[in-house]
Amino acid sequence: MRRSKGYKTCTRKLLRKPTRRKGMIPLGRLLREYAIGQKVGIIIDPSIPKGQPHRRFHGKVGTIMEKRGRAYVVGVNDGEKAKQLIVRPEHLVPHK
Repeated sequence: MRRSKGYKTCTRKLLRKPTRRKGMIPLGRLLREYAIGQKVGIIIDPSIPKGQPHRRFHGKVGTIMEKRGRAYVVGVNDGEKAKQLIVRPEHLVPHK
């Protein structure tokens, strides 16, 4: 059986982009507006460190609660607790 390499080994994949996706992000992702009550997916973009949620919320689906400056307050269930995250729109994707 292989030995564990620790808790933080999966972090590097979240903080890296594939080679062809490096560089500036499309402007549409910055200018996208979300309505209160809309469902969004949280996908961390490693090229923009500002407004990133914690890596444990990567891939989760939440609901927009309010707008706060440029960022949005997103309600997410973390286990049994409801949490509120302040996330910038670069790290949000509309949920289908």
